[in-house]
Amino acid sequence: MAKTKSIVDEARQIALATELIQLDARLQVLESEVHLSRERLLKLYKELKGKSPPKGMLPFSTDWFMTWQPNIHSSLFMNIYRQIMNATEIEPIEAIIRAFRLYRDQVAAVGMPDVLSITRAWRLVKFFEANMLAMTQCRECEGHYVVHPYDLTDRYVCGLCHMPSRAGKTRQALFSNDELAAH
Repeated sequence: MAKTKSIVDEARQIALATELIQLDARLQVLESEVHLSRERLLKLYKELKGKSPPKGMLPFSTDWFMTWQPNIHSSLFMNIYRQIMNATEIEPIEAIIRAFRLYRDQVAAVGMPDVLSITRAWRLVKFFEANMLAMTQCRECEGHYVVHPYDLTDRYVCGLCHMPSRAGKTRQALFSNDELAAH
């Protein structure tokens, strides 16, 4: 007997795809997480964005998440994501969406740009699932940060407790001189 399609399930998939598209997810993320044909996803993307989705490969390097600023943002996102996964029984893609929205709210609240995109956040979770990245605790602030799983982390100090010398230049670019004086 042929399996009948559920209209309710299809509506849920369209809603999920719509939410991901509104968050600027790449087509590869949609194809991986949403159970709709590529053609339907393309049509939906064009309808919502008024243009075709960007082309090209997804980022596939754990190294991006290790640099100073991306590591801080990735660590914030992963802490939120892990908390949501531990506290609820929702699907991982739903947790990614919720964690990403909370991440954006947090960085906006302190006036910082969001360094992490939904696509990078999704890729980050996939790296964790594949044991290509892990979390470790900073020995100074006791926060949890993204690291390579085989790094020596006994004496780990995060990028906030031990800022690299160039971090000040990034901060100056974010704030004018008057704003710097206020901080």
